[in-house]
Amino acid sequence: MIAKKNRRNVPIWIVFVTVLLLLTGCHGSRGLDAFVIPEEFDTTREYTITFWAKNDTNKTQTQVYEQAIADFEQAYPNIKVNLRLYTNYGDIYNDVITNISTNTTPNVCITYPDHIATYLTGTNVVVPLDELFADERYGLGGSKIQYDSTLFEEIVPQFREECFFDGHYYAIPFMRSTEVCYVNKTYVEKLGYTLPEVLTWDFIWEVSEAAMSMGDDGNYDVNGQNVLIPFIYKSTDNMMIQMLRQKEADYSDEDGTILLFHDTTKEILYTIAQHGKSKAFSTFKISSYPANFLNAGQCIFAVDSTAGATWMGTNAPLCDISADKVVEFETEVLMVPQYDSENPQMISQGPSICVFNKADPQEVLASWIFAQYLITDTIQIAYSETEGYIPVTSKAQHSEIYQEYLSKGGEDNTTYYDVKIKASQLLLDHTEDTFVTPVFNGSASLRDAAGQLIENTVKSVRRGEVVDDTYMKKLFQDVRSLYRLGQENTNSVGKTDLGPLPRTAIVLLTVLAVSWILILVYSVYKITKKMREAKN
Repeated sequence: MIAKKNRRNVPIWIVFVTVLLLLTGCHGSRGLDAFVIPEEFDTTREYTITFWAKNDTNKTQTQVYEQAIADFEQAYPNIKVNLRLYTNYGDIYNDVITNISTNTTPNVCITYPDHIATYLTGTNVVVPLDELFADERYGLGGSKIQYDSTLFEEIVPQFREECFFDGHYYAIPFMRSTEVCYVNKTYVEKLGYTLPEVLTWDFIWEVSEAAMSMGDDGNYDVNGQNVLIPFIYKSTDNMMIQMLRQKEADYSDEDGTILLFHDTTKEILYTIAQHGKSKAFSTFKISSYPANFLNAGQCIFAVDSTAGATWMGTNAPLCDISADKVVEFETEVLMVPQYDSENPQMISQGPSICVFNKADPQEVLASWIFAQYLITDTIQIAYSETEGYIPVTSKAQHSEIYQEYLSKGGEDNTTYYDVKIKASQLLLDHTEDTFVTPVFNGSASLRDAAGQLIENTVKSVRRGEVVDDTYMKKLFQDVRSLYRLGQENTNSVGKTDLGPLPRTAIVLLTVLAVSWILILVYSVYKITKKMREAKN
């Protein structure tokens, strides 16, 4: 009897052990050994690496990528680079998150440090670059690199340090931009005002409200049209972040502690509510792209990235509205509004390059050799000429070719479009006035939450809701909950939970879970069947 009882129990134990081993194997497949630089790069092998980058409607940027790849493959015939283009960085982020679980990340990716901090939740997913930077053979300026490699000290410090977080460099900057205010100077002067050298928030609000004056015909006096939004902000997350920085108010700390929800934030939102209610202020998410309103004479102050300069102004080469809708006006490019014009603060932004870890160190080294090629002078200058980005290296910035490019502002409305070059020059002149926000797992969610506060407030006053202390208390609670920013979602070092997984990741995890359930059910069925056969 005992032997028979044990014979029936053993298969059940086998089921559990087998499932545990399978689950452990599945979990372990997502982890990789830490990357170690090979002694030599094996040039006898063929490598194919994938490169994910962002591009939307600027086909010149696509050509820059394609030319860079062609030139690189001439220098390294044994490395083939496959380019995959996305229309926005959010899609890159979602796809990377999804692919981490299946070890199918790209080799090289243009992304943002906030996103990289999320990728780091996987084991050895992103390669720390400290040792690669310093390697005498294959590092920056390395002796065995087969092109004119950039030196570490030639990367602008303010841009370089944005890529340092969690104790390591996890990226190299690719391009840098900031936000600027594109101004219809013609309308400002028509309203009786003179533009200052540095815009202030008081000036912006005053002029915007003055512009709301309408005639008996129902049209606005300043533009003679029945549509006008004097002040439109593209990225409200940057708006809130910069306003807090200018007021020396808290946002977050280096450890990832959430500090956004306080009285200064409320004060800012009350002011925004006032001008949102009068419809003197709106946002991209509520009204649409500010450049379209600006170019149609339906906006006076349009805040957007310097990278959006080619869409701004009467002669914008990438204008999205029909020519018959464009209004003639003089475009001025100024820093974003400030609370203290003597101490300007503007955000530093722009994509960076990260290298993903793989099981084959040689493949990773090939990826790194390509990644650093993207910050050489030829690519940096060519890409910066497409929009209002600036090169991330002092070497490229001070080169004769780039300086000549800057000097030709206004010679045409394509390569030398004056608004684009003004935007680039502004950032070059004020690099030391830029700042970056702390990067940690969850910093992307915090950034979204900062913008959501403004979006919700403007929508509420448009609907006639009362914005008071009771409203603010609920708004803070709602946004905390939406982006999972409560203290209960922070880990032992204060890093905040990511928030919801991307839809594709949820689908993949669901499929995996169902697959394991089916495997378990089938295993139990087979074992039960054998037990019955043995019993018979």
